[in-house]
Parts: sequence; C-alpha cells; structure tokens
Amino acid sequence: MTETMRALVSGRGPEWILADAALPEPGPGQVLIRNRAAATNNADLPMLAEADPTRGGHGREFIAGFEYAGEIAALGEDAGDWQVGDPVMGTFPSAFADYLIADHRFVLPRPEGLAADIACALPTALLTEFGALTVAGFVPGRSALITGATTGIGLVGVQMAKVLGASSVVATTRTAGKRELLAGLGADTVIVTGDEDLTQATLAATGGKGADVVLDHVAGETFAQCLPATAEDGHVVNIGRLAGPASTIDLDALSYRHLTVHGVSFGFSRDWETVPILESLSADVLPAVARGEIQPVIDSVVDVADFQQVAERLRSGKAVGKAVLVFG
Repeated sequence: MTETMRALVSGRGPEWILADAALPEPGPGQVLIRNRAAATNNADLPMLAEADPTRGGHGREFIAGFEYAGEIAALGEDAGDWQVGDPVMGTFPSAFADYLIADHRFVLPRPEGLAADIACALPTALLTEFGALTVAGFVPGRSALITGATTGIGLVGVQMAKVLGASSVVATTRTAGKRELLAGLGADTVIVTGDEDLTQATLAATGGKGADVVLDHVAGETFAQCLPATAEDGHVVNIGRLAGPASTIDLDALSYRHLTVHGVSFGFSRDWETVPILESLSADVLPAVARGEIQPVIDSVVDVADFQQVAERLRSGKAVGKAVLVFG
C-alpha cells in the first residue's frame, strides 16, 4: 500500500483540485476503505464555493465528497465485525479520494454483485429517506407524498416507499418530461407542479383524504402547500430546501388537521440517532436493494481524472440522478 493517494481538494479556488494527499490510518473504532467510486450530492458545489478563498470563502482545505463504495482495506481497534476485503458502501466525509476513513458504525455492507459505481449512489438516499419514513412512523398501507421526487434522493424515496408497502405514492416534479421516469419507479400519481396545484392534485389522488406521510425535498412555498395536502394526524418531514429555507404557512392547516412536522438532517454528529436507523436499514431495506427493487438513477460515470466534467454537469442543472466519479 502506498503512502499517498489521489484526492479532490476544496479550499484552493473555485474548482476542486486533484492532488496527492497522505494515506490516512484508521484509529479506534474506524476502518480504512479502499474507495472505488464516489457519488455527488447537492451539497458538494455549495461547499466548494463556500471554501473558495478567491471569492471570500473560508479557504480551509478539505477533501470533498460524502458517498462512496469500495472494500475494507484496514481496521482500527474495536472496529466491529468488519473484515479486510469486505465490500462496503456508505456516506462519510472525504469520500472523493482513493481511500477514506470512516466510523465503522456508519458503514453499510455492499450487497453481493452490486457494482461500486452503482452502489456509491445509494447510501445517502437510503439513510435519508428511510430515516425520514422512520421518524414519520410509516407503516405498510399508508400513503406517501414525495415532493421534488426527481432529486437524487427523491428518486430512491419513491422506490423505497413502494417497496415498504405504501398504499399509494404521489410524486411531484417541475418537468412534464420526467413523468414517465417517476411512474416507472413506482409512483402511482405524478404531479407536475408547473401545471397543477399540488394541494388539490394530492387530495384528488388520495380520495380527498390527503397523504399520510409527506417527504418534502423542496421547502419554500411547496412546504406550505403540503400541509393541507396531508391527511389528519399525518406527518410532514422536511428533508431538503431546494426552494429556500423560508415558508409562510397556514397554521389552521397545521392545527385543524392535527399534523406533526419533523425536520431531519442525518449528520455524523448525532450518532445516537443515525446508527439505529442504519441498523434497521440493513435489515429492512438492503435485501430489497440486493433484489434490484431499489436502484439509483445514474446520470453519468466519469473517471476521477476528468472530474471537471462532473462539476460542469452539476452546474448545468441538467443532471438526472447521480453523477459518479470512478477511482479504479
């Protein structure tokens, strides 16, 4: 094993820099992962911009990325039951590199036969969507509304809700051309928000009742429209804020329908919350992944040496699903 590795570094300018970095060593409770592929997330470019010292950013250098798939390369002390060579995937900082260190509790087994360039596009969505459904008390037979369903995690959320037994899945998109994509992934009703009123269309799709569980990836005015589209005693979970963090809501819709609103962010600092979700995810969802019932939508796969193609694709706003960097 060499002493250095390739890594995409933020904090030197407006773009990632492919640089040599020291090979990390796992400490207690950690594993070293030989990374084979890494997927992009919505936070990657904003974090790059925030670090850009040429435009007022903080200038602190760090290895970018969060989502990976590879194999266990080395173990620290007390690193659980992992063995060197185990195929794994997960979400953890500094994933845009040949190797990364991760807390062993945050690592997921990679199902047999699932290629790394596919597997790397799943962990963030699996954790986020399953965590949100768990927080909302979702059980089979309940209906689900998923806003911003063509986001990387929303696409997995549609499939997951269906696999876990949703009676009906309502999905929203801004683009009529993506209706077929969502229907193919299991959405029973697709609402094109540019052409239809979200609240009225959801009520129509659920027989006037509203959705039992809402996974909102959009926020802004969409969040306000979700409240009267939710069934009495239902749950609304805000996950993303693509339309901005501010929303003006009708409190009557919240109170008279006896709704519960949740905000979630499954970061690495709240391990007491995230670890049990990952454990349940391994038992309840990964078998469906292994069977091919939950699959990521991959926009493009690019060698890490051509990383600028990925940045340009993300900035174009035309990417559908995840862009993947391959590390070999």
